[in-house]
Amino acid sequence: MAAISLRRARTIIRKALDHGKAEGMNPLSVVVLDSGGHLIAFEREDGASPGRFLIAQGKAYGSVMLGMAGTAQMKRAEAQAYFIAAAGAALGGQMIPVPGGVLVRDAKGAVLGAVGVTGDSSDNDASAAKTGIEAAGLSAEI
Repeated sequence: MAAISLRRARTIIRKALDHGKAEGMNPLSVVVLDSGGHLIAFEREDGASPGRFLIAQGKAYGSVMLGMAGTAQMKRAEAQAYFIAAAGAALGGQMIPVPGGVLVRDAKGAVLGAVGVTGDSSDNDASAAKTGIEAAGLSAEI
């Protein structure tokens, strides 16, 4: 089974952070999870609050566990709040259903994991994640 290597995870993080700096974003935190929701890598920029790890992880975890990126989760929450509330409870409260949780897919469309970015607006977080994922030669579903 294909997976996100540590080398690719580091590329994703580096390129996401570079994108944030180039766009003048607030300090970002970036997490990369595998397809089982396990941590591969994490970095928090200087100036980012320490709680950002849990937020980045929650964005990515919800995405990989539901097979649905953060943008789709937010739309689902707006349409069916009870579903997202129940899913959140089933996942131990570990998901944050907003943009910035981005699914990582291979060339065949298989989910390899997810990236969570936090620190700026949710849409900017998602943009940084997408840039990092694509720089690593993978596909991003925001």
